[in-house]
Amino acid sequence: MTGARTQTGESVAAAIRCALLTPEPRAKVFAAREVARNWRLGRLAWRFDVAMPDRPAWPDRPELLPPNRMPKRGKAGSERGRIALWHALAHIEFVAIDLALDMAGRFGAAAGRALVDDFLSVAADEAMHFALLERKLRRLGSHYGALPAHGGLWQAAHETRHDVRARLAVVPMVLEARGLDVTPATRDRVRAQGDEDGARILQRILDDEIRHVRFGTRHFVQGCEKAGENPPECWKTLVKRHFRGALKPPFNDSARSAAGLSREFYAAVASGANARLPQNT
Repeated sequence: MTGARTQTGESVAAAIRCALLTPEPRAKVFAAREVARNWRLGRLAWRFDVAMPDRPAWPDRPELLPPNRMPKRGKAGSERGRIALWHALAHIEFVAIDLALDMAGRFGAAAGRALVDDFLSVAADEAMHFALLERKLRRLGSHYGALPAHGGLWQAAHETRHDVRARLAVVPMVLEARGLDVTPATRDRVRAQGDEDGARILQRILDDEIRHVRFGTRHFVQGCEKAGENPPECWKTLVKRHFRGALKPPFNDSARSAAGLSREFYAAVASGANARLPQNT
């Protein structure tokens, strides 16, 4: 991003906090995109004068449930199954808006402008993804909030709220990287069902997520190198410390490589190393 910023007017932190505390989905989409645009255009001051909330504001619906209480999606290809799939994806992208906003607002003061640049652009992408998926649900005769949703997706943010490298290790480099692994198969299955529109949406999301993982990996590596630590070893330590579950192969090595996430990070996990990862991946 180029151009000098004025130190008068609304702070970037205040603008981010306002977006995080916007509960209504369409309003949050607008707020996230507006913050990213105003930051890009130099309309927000480089000040971190307010704290980020422990939890963003969300709508009353969808009902948020633990993983073991989530209803089955229904038979693949059925109307119920299709709606459940797109609803689950929409919820992931909705929470991803707040994850990106929180990254910029919580850690930007210490991490610097480049991290704010990158993750506000991620927030705008996630807002666009959610809007596409919500529109898809509407075309199917449903809407976001019509079904229950996974209640644990903010857990990764809460557990890494005091450590930028832990947040980078887990959110972009585990959760979003998992999307690189599973989205191609979902896209192909949707296309095989004759839903070319859905396949295009998933391809758009996949292309953007590669860039998001690249941002996270780059900032993580830079932070480790600045501290004189080995990035892959630091990543494994932080993942083991902060998360439960297992990261399961197969991995999309080509997409991960395009994102700068080499097998040096996750190959040991693939061969059965004792790394703990979040259940919601």
